[in-house]
Amino acid sequence: TSAYYRGAVGALLVYDIAKMSSYENVERWLEELREHADKNIVVLLVGNKSDLEHLRQVPTEVAELFAREAELSFIETSALEGIQVEAAFTQILIEIYRVVSKKKLEGGDTGGVVPRPGGGLTAAD
Repeated sequence: TSAYYRGAVGALLVYDIAKMSSYENVERWLEELREHADKNIVVLLVGNKSDLEHLRQVPTEVAELFAREAELSFIETSALEGIQVEAAFTQILIEIYRVVSKKKLEGGDTGGVVPRPGGGLTAAD
């Protein structure tokens, strides 16, 4: 299983806001990530299907509290309607860039990802 996570610098933990059962898996997924991935992996908790507000089973506040306590970023999206999807990817990429840049400045292993001058990320040779 750890080979699956090798080299990962970011992860999206996505659950369905209209299905409590999918949210209940988040803690297990996070434990698996923390057990097998790099300790500096950036994790974004994503509540998807915000267009199904009328079917919501997972209150935003519950997920926000979990994310805060687990030191994760959090966002709600609707892939169907394209709401906040780009923002989610932008947010995680900015956080990855910040972590990788800090590791590079400290002389640490960047996991094969190197910040480009002027912004952006490049896979190291």
